[in-house]
Amino acid sequence: MSDSSSSFRLLFVGDVVGRSGRDALEAHLPDLIAAHTPELVVVNGENSAHGFGISPAICQSMFDLGVDVITTGNHVW
Repeated sequence: MSDSSSSFRLLFVGDVVGRSGRDALEAHLPDLIAAHTPELVVVNGENSAHGFGISPAICQSMFDLGVDVITTGNHVW
């Protein structure tokens, strides 16, 4: 049974697509984290490399912004 007085703050950012999506993430994620103090930040990054998957450098830049988990899907294959 869960205790109704406890809570967990999750910040989930949907599909980050290409350079414009990464720029928006870089511009807004720090403020969102500061405003909402999530315990976990999850970003869907499967289209972050120009809409075709994700690169190690892009992964690292997202982690550097405070992302804890990067999800992917069929666009990384």
